[in-house]
Amino acid sequence: MTAQGITFLFAATENASQGGSSEHMVTIFLIEVVLLLFFGRLLGEVMQRFGQPAVMGQLIAGVILGPSLFGHFFPHPYELVFPDVPAQKKMIDAISQVGILMLLLLTGIETDLKLVNKMRRTAIFTSLGGIILPFACGFILGEFLPNELLPNPSQRLVTALFLATALSISSVKIVAMVIMEVGFLRRNIGQIILSSAILDDTIGWIIIAIIGGMASGGSVNVTGAGLAFLGTIVFLAFSFTVGRRIISFLIRWTNDNLIMEMPVISVILVVMLLMALLTDFIGVHTVLGAFVVGILVGQSPILTKHIEEQLRGLIVAFFAPIFFAVAGREIDITVLNSGEQLLIALGFILIASVGKMGGAYIGGRLGSLGHKASTALAIGMNARGSTEVIVATIGLSLGVLNRDLFTLIVVMAISTTLITPPLLRWALQRIPPTGEEKERLEREEAHEKEFVPNIERILVAADQSANGKLASLLAGLFAGNQKVTATIMDFKSPASTAPKKSKGPAEIAKTAVAAGAKTNRENREVGLTPDEHPTVLVSEQKGNEFADAVLKEVENGYDIAFLGADRALTGSIGNDEGDTDSIVRILKEFKGVTALAVGRGEKAFQKPDIKLNILLPVTGTDYSRLAAEIAIALAKASGGLVTTLHVIPPESETNVLRRPDELIQSGRNIGNEIKKMGKREEVSVTSLMRRVKSPELAILRRSVSGKHNLMVLGVKMRSGERTYFGHRIAVLLERSECPILLINS
Repeated sequence: MTAQGITFLFAATENASQGGSSEHMVTIFLIEVVLLLFFGRLLGEVMQRFGQPAVMGQLIAGVILGPSLFGHFFPHPYELVFPDVPAQKKMIDAISQVGILMLLLLTGIETDLKLVNKMRRTAIFTSLGGIILPFACGFILGEFLPNELLPNPSQRLVTALFLATALSISSVKIVAMVIMEVGFLRRNIGQIILSSAILDDTIGWIIIAIIGGMASGGSVNVTGAGLAFLGTIVFLAFSFTVGRRIISFLIRWTNDNLIMEMPVISVILVVMLLMALLTDFIGVHTVLGAFVVGILVGQSPILTKHIEEQLRGLIVAFFAPIFFAVAGREIDITVLNSGEQLLIALGFILIASVGKMGGAYIGGRLGSLGHKASTALAIGMNARGSTEVIVATIGLSLGVLNRDLFTLIVVMAISTTLITPPLLRWALQRIPPTGEEKERLEREEAHEKEFVPNIERILVAADQSANGKLASLLAGLFAGNQKVTATIMDFKSPASTAPKKSKGPAEIAKTAVAAGAKTNRENREVGLTPDEHPTVLVSEQKGNEFADAVLKEVENGYDIAFLGADRALTGSIGNDEGDTDSIVRILKEFKGVTALAVGRGEKAFQKPDIKLNILLPVTGTDYSRLAAEIAIALAKASGGLVTTLHVIPPESETNVLRRPDELIQSGRNIGNEIKKMGKREEVSVTSLMRRVKSPELAILRRSVSGKHNLMVLGVKMRSGERTYFGHRIAVLLERSECPILLINS
């Protein structure tokens, strides 16, 4: 920087410190943001390289830039950069307060209520044990603290309640980070620890919000506290019923209709601020509104990973470092300059740790966990980290904590957070997986590499033809069982000969969704109903050209499109002559997977409870494996079964480069792989292999002899202007009496 630049900078800071113009105050504000952001991210990086959470580095950055170090050793520059001017302080505090809301929003998004529900018995016992005992310890501590440590001795009860709650809360982020780092996130014990921490946090934030409402009036108001409690109950009840549907609708509508950049992020932030204002209005702290919105946003069926990463990037890269650095600046380490103060700090750490770990251990044993698992649970629940700092900051802003108490709580939070990762790693590594757990882990590892488990949203474009009804039925079963959102484009085909009173695509799909959801094992385990899962969105299409309408809709983001319409809209499928270009355009321009339905008859398509007996001709291609995934998913959704058929040529026609036994072994490998896939999903798979000259005839004979009611074929469109998938598929489409689903990747 030049000498003139340095002179200007110091002149600006001097002017601002004396209450100068708004322009100079903005300059100081920007300097503060740069320092807090730079050092927060830098020291966060350093801490992560040493196996500690980044928040620790961000807090240390605040301590370095605060009065304890920077202000103590360089008082004049400190006063220039951080002037003691109320208006100047409010500018950086405003960013910090928004940061609190953003962090609670992100915490809510990461809260998995289904996980809590699945582990509810152990989680409830652990959470209650981990709250009641440390709450009692914290309350007793607050009642016996000397008056000089209290901000207002006349409000000792509020301070004691706040202190008790602060000592009861764990940090979901720290717990999740350590569990993820040691590879225990999907282990049973990892899920129990995480679900207990989530429930613990949820209860803690509700209590904090209510106590915050009590403290904001300057005294304990029992009537006001009662009204705030009732208001909180009504708010939560509304949020998790009507509010959940409203937020889901807003996210979907914004994503599908607005063309500006990142519109969903803006909607989420607006809703978060409105809900924060609502909770403030009913007399509780704004953090509850932000936290609840985060939970509801996280439950939205079309919250894509891309949208979540955009939101997370904004929070992690900007708001979090500034908030924790600002919190670190409030820490006054001179509080620990005497033996007495050090003993008080050690007492805080001891009481918080013994209370939390003891309560969590007892809760774990009551929840039927063994000694090793309960020990790991107790250690994990003792991590305070960022959550404790947020709580302490709220207490400081409400006036129920002073600078000394704030420092003691943050020191306790830092200490428990630093010792938790190594202890938790040690405890978790002593717990081997069980047989059932090992099977589940293998299934989840396989799911990460597959297409079907990662689908978030499907499109159904159908009319009242046999093709359309088949597509609607299969898509509905698929969506219900996979718990994804389905959008139904109901085309009014001029050539449809279906009776006027027959069920249309939307009605068939909705009924099939409920049927598919009932067969999902996870739904039964956690006690969720079909209504809590996929959303069926209906869009009637009148007079629209099929390909144009579908391609416009897929721009909103879909993983797979089920297509079913008569020839008046699509042309013939799979033939090498005489069709329109509708399907060709969709297959070429849509980046996802397409499932083309070819119906044979209509009676079966009126029954959503149909059990699919699927014939799956297979080869060693990637698109054949994709078809196997979808066939197994459909069989699982309908309670049906799958038969694979691998056809190999006679020995006389075998390629000289591949011996007959190699082809047989290859066929067996394909069948075994699909059998394993079926076993993971609890679907019965039978593998057949035929050595014949004509694969088409073998497949057609099996479709009749096996009484199959659906054939699933993996295909790949040949280059050209028509929908041609090869001779074999053309013959099957022409001669098969069995309904067919073509899976094109």
